[in-house]
Amino acid sequence: MRQDSRLSRMLHVLIHMDRHEGALTSEAIAVMLNTNPVVIRRTMAGLRDAGHVRSEKGHGGGWRLAQPLGAITLLDIHRALGEPGIFAIGPTADEPSCLVEQAVNAALDGALREAEAVLVRHLGQVTLADLAADFDRRMTALGKR
Repeated sequence: MRQDSRLSRMLHVLIHMDRHEGALTSEAIAVMLNTNPVVIRRTMAGLRDAGHVRSEKGHGGGWRLAQPLGAITLLDIHRALGEPGIFAIGPTADEPSCLVEQAVNAALDGALREAEAVLVRHLGQVTLADLAADFDRRMTALGKR
């Protein structure tokens, strides 16, 4: 199963948007992420609907942050992306008739629910400002600031 990288990709884009003067076009973001501008527009629309970014039309238009980085958590972005599944593992059937499979599914389900709760709680505690600060520390450590 292919991993869903939209969360990490959008976090990347949002930090760049904060550091960029002016709006970023879907085309520029698409080049940054090596994807199609239509994919960017579709994804950014979810972030816009959640109030995290805004779009500007016309010459000089594009995407801008609608909130400061400190007001946006990783969980906010996860939710704006439609809350994609956290894990690629899971049961083989929702209602298996085999008692062994039922026992396996019960064990996996409980563990996965617990792990997802921990991850969701963590995502809610980390802001985009935290990511930007970490980036700044890494740049300073490399002597680039």
